[in-house]
Amino acid sequence: MDGEPSRRESSGDRRKSSSSGSAFEIPHKGASLEHFKRWRKYALALNASRRFRYTLDLKREAEKEELRRKIRANIHVIRAAFRFKDAGERHGKPKALPGFDGETENGFGIKEDQLTVMTREHNFSAVQQYGNIKGLASMLKTDTEKGISGDETDLSNRKATFGSNTYPRKKGKGFLVFLWEACKDLTLVILMVAAVVSLVLGIKTEGIKEGWYDGASIAFAVILVIVVTAISDYRQSLQFQNLNEEKQNIHLEVVRGGRRIMVSIYDLVVGDVVPLKIGDQVPADGILISGHSLSIDESSMTGESKLVHKDQKSPFLMSGCKVADGYGNMLVTAVGINTEWGLLMASISEDTGEETPLQVRLNGVATFIGIVGLSVAFLVLIVLIVRYFTGHTTNPDGSVQYVKGKTNTKQAVNGFVKILTVAVTIVVVAVPEGLPLAVTLTLAYSMRKMMKDKALVRRLSACETMGSATTICSDKTGTLTLNQMTVVEAFGGEKKVENPNNSSEISPIANSLLIEGIAQNTSGSVFESEDGKEIEVTGSPTEKAILSWGMELGMKFNEIRAKSSILQVFPFNSEKKRGGVAVHVKDSEVHLHWKGAAEIVLSCCTSYLDSEGSIQPMDPQKMEEFKRGIEVMAEASLRCVAFAFRPFEMDKVPKEDQRSDWAIPEDELVLIGIAGIKDPCRPGVRDSVNLCTKAGVKVRMVTGDNIQTAKAIALECGILTDPEAAEPTIIEGKTFRALSEAEQERVADKISVMGRSSPNDKLLFVRALRNRGHVVAVTGDGTNDAPALHEADIGLSMGIQGTEVAKESSDIIILDDDFASVVKVVRWGRSVYANIQKFIQFQLTVNVAALVINVVAAVSTGNVPLNAVQLLWVNLIMDTLGALALATEPPTDSLMDQPPVGRSEPLITNIMWRNLFVQALFQIIVLLLLNFKGINILGLRNDNHAHAEQVKNTFIFNTFVFCQVFNEFNARKQVEFNIFEGVTKNHLFVGIIGITVVLQVLIIEFLGKFTSTVRLSWKLWLVSLAIGFFSWILALIGKVIPVTKRPISDLLCSCFQKKKQDGDEKEEKEENESYHVV
Repeated sequence: MDGEPSRRESSGDRRKSSSSGSAFEIPHKGASLEHFKRWRKYALALNASRRFRYTLDLKREAEKEELRRKIRANIHVIRAAFRFKDAGERHGKPKALPGFDGETENGFGIKEDQLTVMTREHNFSAVQQYGNIKGLASMLKTDTEKGISGDETDLSNRKATFGSNTYPRKKGKGFLVFLWEACKDLTLVILMVAAVVSLVLGIKTEGIKEGWYDGASIAFAVILVIVVTAISDYRQSLQFQNLNEEKQNIHLEVVRGGRRIMVSIYDLVVGDVVPLKIGDQVPADGILISGHSLSIDESSMTGESKLVHKDQKSPFLMSGCKVADGYGNMLVTAVGINTEWGLLMASISEDTGEETPLQVRLNGVATFIGIVGLSVAFLVLIVLIVRYFTGHTTNPDGSVQYVKGKTNTKQAVNGFVKILTVAVTIVVVAVPEGLPLAVTLTLAYSMRKMMKDKALVRRLSACETMGSATTICSDKTGTLTLNQMTVVEAFGGEKKVENPNNSSEISPIANSLLIEGIAQNTSGSVFESEDGKEIEVTGSPTEKAILSWGMELGMKFNEIRAKSSILQVFPFNSEKKRGGVAVHVKDSEVHLHWKGAAEIVLSCCTSYLDSEGSIQPMDPQKMEEFKRGIEVMAEASLRCVAFAFRPFEMDKVPKEDQRSDWAIPEDELVLIGIAGIKDPCRPGVRDSVNLCTKAGVKVRMVTGDNIQTAKAIALECGILTDPEAAEPTIIEGKTFRALSEAEQERVADKISVMGRSSPNDKLLFVRALRNRGHVVAVTGDGTNDAPALHEADIGLSMGIQGTEVAKESSDIIILDDDFASVVKVVRWGRSVYANIQKFIQFQLTVNVAALVINVVAAVSTGNVPLNAVQLLWVNLIMDTLGALALATEPPTDSLMDQPPVGRSEPLITNIMWRNLFVQALFQIIVLLLLNFKGINILGLRNDNHAHAEQVKNTFIFNTFVFCQVFNEFNARKQVEFNIFEGVTKNHLFVGIIGITVVLQVLIIEFLGKFTSTVRLSWKLWLVSLAIGFFSWILALIGKVIPVTKRPISDLLCSCFQKKKQDGDEKEEKEENESYHVV
């Protein structure tokens, strides 16, 4: 296809584009304050409040940061005061708390303000005086194990007594604000002033019956532009408000009535018991009930990056902070505005917008066109004024408009106002104020539609960048697979069992240890109703599969956990790929249970349980047998999880106050069993991968699973096509990690599958690919994926399995965790870019044609064929209505037949220049021909001269509008010949075309007084339509004309350099000749 962008930019090009000296270039991620200030400085905006509405409010951002600083300082002061008070109370008698007798009106034993003060001041003495966690739970009528009852009455009481977990939001701008902002356009203000002057002078000169038309028509046209603009902007604003609310609506687990359920963060109430795990956001202020290795990142509130360990001595948890390690349960004690986070969010809740690279580039285009337009308008103004006051401007009847000494002052001023009005209206048409806002329009439309396609956009620029993606690094579990895991194969002790769910095939000892390890070494949970009929398993898909398997083996979850107590926990870690727990069984007996990636846990084992349940030493032969068993399961695309334990003595376990730093021994383990977990590929994932490949986007799998499992799934998904593929196509994370930076970059392009990778391996891989010039999209769900998600050009987090930390580091959240949704995001990304290009092509065609026609006519005759009201109507079609019609085109399948859009590709491609030139040239030739020879061509020679001029100008105006209507169809398809494909799917486009045609008929046939037009005969209507229709034929012919792939700007630069080089050579030659002469 002619003019296609190259598949990838070189590394040099990418660095060059990111560090370009152009004022209108900003990085797609991590742009500095200087970048934002620089482009604003150079942007030409006639209505700054509208132009910069959806950009970052730099002043408000500074205010936000100052507010954060104050709140953080307040937190530090409160804590320091509390420590001082606490130290004093240790040496003296503790001060009695301000309490109250009895209960609140809703039956609770504590008031809202008491809880708020205790939580904000981190007052541990208060917790002790209230009876510690058990006493507080009792006062709040909750159970630390089962939570609140959760019925509607209970929830309503709690919200009424302690408040809801919401905070006051600043109301969005109302319609009147948008109306006022639309009025601030400098050109429209000048036109309104001109309309008033014209109205006054017209009435004084011609009387009220006829004199009010000129001024009133301009005023009406300006008001129409303002109202339509305000309506369009207001609708966009509402869409962004809805999307922002969706972004903030986190769903989390709570324990109610003994079972774990998912609720919205806004439905959380005081007294709720909330399970916390790595990556979660603390949803409200609260107190730790119990936890293991729980570390909290409080930097969002305190500004300090140091992790804070939480235990019974330091139990306070602050809303908005993140769980960095471990897990635990918290009791909610304050919600909404009663938390420091709520106060902060209430103060800075209004979204201040975000500018995207494409938006900034379009501001550059708009500024350039605006400068040209202003120059042209100024030239027209000077020419028209000179011609008018020198008597070279005539009326439609042929009489001279200004005769020195005869024309009175009122008429002269009125003539000048009309000239000024035309010049200013040319500026309105020439300066494309709506061009940068078209990006916002198409982004708002795309974001709303992407929500239906299960993708929530967190950063606007990600929509654009996704269209340039050249590679997608995808997780395996849940993205390429269904995340519906079941244990289908297993080793019980030393032998592989026929039926993994049959406990009789496993020795009683092995079965007992396996069940104990499954029940205690888990972050999941099992809810069992009192009658035993209803069982509900919660946790990650892997945990759910293992817990379900344990129950098939006869596990009674709550009984097993009650029989023993947990001493220490090593939470599952994606770096080490295993997790452990130390359990006090009875007397001095302790069991250390480990669970994790099969080959890693196996490497820590020095013994195994035989078929009788006896511990046997692990000899090399047995080790090889187990390894081979793992490989066979992995080749069948099973995830292999091994279970091991180690007997331990209680006297070797550190005392409770020293236990937090105790590392659970992970050597000399005894292998209990191995489970093979099946997670089927998602239906249609192979088609999605093939579609990406066809579109020039390479899909790579990066997974923590065994390399053989990864290979099997990759072959099934179509990521790999060669079953014999070897390194570096398939590589382990540790192998890639061991390479030098240069070697990593060299092999990165060749890698299709990376197995047993850690989050750091993923980060290194992303960096290597980006340094190779790729635009990289990365999927991730874990807390440790955050650096890779942040480093990637587009970070895609998982909505179901993703942690809050991963979601906050991402640009787009895939709500259904499905790879097919990732592919849809690519389509939408390309659609955003394509729609903007359609609008640019359409708008520039109108700009060029209108400017050239008016300038040539003004210079040659002193009159312009298109007056102010007509130009304002054209501007409305071109700007607001054109943007609505073209910027909301849905994505087509043909978008995925093209390679990715290079980030340094020019916005206006050679294909667009070709299409623009063909249409603009056609319109200019036809309309100028009509302007100078129209009376003869249209057969109006026998008509009254004044009437003939009016008919001619009306016909020019009508033809010009219909050229734009027909050209709007051409703009839909820049390369394809079928411009009507999919047009019926875009109801907005069809509606706007219909409205434009109907309004044009009304303007010509019924509103002639306002627009200075006359009614046209049906023959002239048909001729106007025929000329417009001919633009379709021209578009087809134009698309056959080949264009060079090299951007025009590069060609011009090279020509200029060549001329300069030839000039330098000539000059040097002349100098040499003169030297020889001397």
